[in-house]
Order: sequence, then C-alpha cells, then structure tokens
Amino acid sequence: MLENIRLSFQGIWSHKLRSLLTMLGIIIGIASIISIVSTIKGTNEEIKNQLVGSGTNTVDIQLYSEGYEYSINSSADIPHGIQEVSEETRQKILDVDTVENVTCYKERINSDGVYYQNTALSSVAIRGIDTSYFATTGYIIRTGRNFIQDDYTNFRKVVILDETAASDLFRNENPIGKTIEINNVPFTIIGVVDEASSFEPTINSIDDYYTYASDETSGTMFMPSASWPIVYTYDEPENVIVKATSTDEMEDAGQKAEDILNDTITDSESTVNYRADNLLEQARSLQQLSAATNNQLIWIASISLLVGGIGVMNIMLVSVTERTSEIGLKKAVGAKKSAILAQFLTEAAVLTSLGGIVGVGAGIGMAQVINRISGVAVSISVPASAIAVVFSMLIGIIFGFLPSVQAANLDPIEALRRE
Repeated sequence: MLENIRLSFQGIWSHKLRSLLTMLGIIIGIASIISIVSTIKGTNEEIKNQLVGSGTNTVDIQLYSEGYEYSINSSADIPHGIQEVSEETRQKILDVDTVENVTCYKERINSDGVYYQNTALSSVAIRGIDTSYFATTGYIIRTGRNFIQDDYTNFRKVVILDETAASDLFRNENPIGKTIEINNVPFTIIGVVDEASSFEPTINSIDDYYTYASDETSGTMFMPSASWPIVYTYDEPENVIVKATSTDEMEDAGQKAEDILNDTITDSESTVNYRADNLLEQARSLQQLSAATNNQLIWIASISLLVGGIGVMNIMLVSVTERTSEIGLKKAVGAKKSAILAQFLTEAAVLTSLGGIVGVGAGIGMAQVINRISGVAVSISVPASAIAVVFSMLIGIIFGFLPSVQAANLDPIEALRRE
C-alpha cells in the first residue's frame, strides 16, 4: 500500500498541470460545500444566540390566558385557583434533572407610578423577587449592594434598579441612597444591577419586535417580594424563571417546570395557565427554514463533484492508455490483477484526496471571505471537513474503478506489443 501511495505521488508530480486540472472539479465542489456548511452552522448558532439571548440558559414561565400573556394590574385581576408558588412546588422544580436553579417573581409591566422628586419614570417594569433571582437570571451588582435576608424579614422598602432605569432617572447622579416613590410609597435605592452578558437582540421584523417587546421599556426595578404587598396586593400569583443545566436542555427544563406549575392550579375551569417561552423551538423553526434553502445549494455544489469524478475517470483512462506497456511488463514478471487494480485505485484515491484537502482549505477561506464581505456568521465544522476529505477519496475510488479494472484486465502480450 505504501509503495502504491509513493508511486501515486510520483505520477501526480510528473504531470503537475494535468493533475491540478483533474483535481479542480473536486476542489471547487468541496470548497463550495464547506463554505455553505460553515455558513449554515454559523447562521444556526447566530439564530440560537439571538433567541436564547445572553447564554444564561434561563426559561421564563409566565401566566397566559387564551394565548396572550396575562398581566395583573390590581387585585381584581388575580385569577382564581392560582396562588403564590409554594416552597414545595419550588422544590419539585429544583428536583428536575435538567433544572439548575429556579426563581419566582411578581411583576407590573409598564408601571407609571414611579417618581424621583419631580421626575417621572414611565413604562418601567417592577418586579418583586426572591433571594435567588439575580443568581438565576445572570444579573450582577454594578454599584451598591444586593438584597439581604433582613430586607425580606423586616419588609424593608428598598429597591435595586437596572442600569437603564438608573440612567433614565438620575442621568449622571449616583442613585445609591436616593429615595424614589412607587405609588406614593417611598423606597430607598440600594443598588444598581446589569446583566452579565452584553447580548442585544437584533430586530429585523415585527415578529422579532414582539419576541423582545418586554425589553423595550424604561428599564426594570426590583424590590424584595416580601415588600410587594406594601405597594400592590397580597397573594398574587408569580411567574417563574428556571435555569437549565445547558442551552440544549432549556426546552426540557421549561416544559417540566410548566407541567409542575399547572398541576398546582386548583380551578379546573380557569382559562389562565402557565406556559414556558419555548425560544429553542423558535430557533429550530428558523434554522430549518435556513437549512432548507442552503441544502439546495449543497445539491447544486455537489454537481461539481460529479463533474470532478468524471474528470478523474477520463484522466485515469488516459493514464491506462499511456502506461499500457508498463502494465504489460509488470504482468509479464508476475504482477497479479489485484496488484494492478490496487495501484490504479490508490492513484485515483490519492488524486481526489489531495483535491479534497485543498478544497477544504479553499472552503474555509471562502467562508471567511463571505464573513468579511457580507457579515454573515460562519462556523467551521471539523466533522464536515473530515467527511469531505473521505468523500473525495470515495469519489476517486468509485470513478477510478472502471479504468483500474481495464488496466488489470489488459493482456500482457498485447500490452507489450503496443510499445
């Protein structure tokens, strides 16, 4: 085998231009497929990151009614049969294998009752959170301090702002220690938080807008859940956020948590229930749409491989004709058909394998050029590159088989006469 490989390289090197032209179809086909696959993979990752967001692997499980997010604005809006999440229910969710952490919160969306002196903060989201909220959702304290257990035990009227709310209310002032009013109740600001990730969603359509609509506010402020009834109402139902063990487990974690929460609803006729935001399902739908288009391009690019394979067969037939006397001499001194067959198959496989390797390199280069010119995300797939080289080798074996058989079946006497 090693001798056949050596002879193959020797033959390729002695006819450099012809070998290059023969490999060209393979190079173009493999390069096209690698660049398309890299674009598909990069686009899929970008779609996933766009929808999943900051990479905290969190799934929001909210109350919905008849397909729409259910908002509570007063005690009259509290649905029957849905209570606060009990410690027992929370523990059941934590016991799910794919759940790493869980937090519960109460919320007012687009609240207009927030003031600092004469400045009003409109459309701010207010959340009453438990002690595990920031750790679960990936927020970190930028300035000030976090809530402590005494804030919950003593029902302290303290709040933490995110950076958007702090900037809107205080501009260049330090908000720590300042007093704001929420529905005419004074609260002291003790900290400012921000998400650890710098993720910003790209909104290209109305569907994207609605996906991220909850982020388009004047920021968010947080208070201890124990202090929530001071401003709003008692016994409000809560939304839940679960942190999955990995991004791929988000769907499973969200679905199982949703089922556990819905089992706690005591009113069988209630139209309000819990539903997990299945962002991975949205990502998969977009990925499938992207892949369907790109798969067609792969089939088109595969035509180049077919053309390259035919070129390999043609050159190998020419090579058999040119080397008829050599084949006859080898047979005359005792070379078997299998040895002749193996030599020519090896030469065809080496030729196309080299084309495949060069094609992979060219494909990676093309993918980077596409990224630089159009800004389309690309991600190089190592398995796809390895498969491409193996596939190019198979093309050499398949299309080189007929010429190899023809060489193996030559009659040694007739072959020697042709010289």
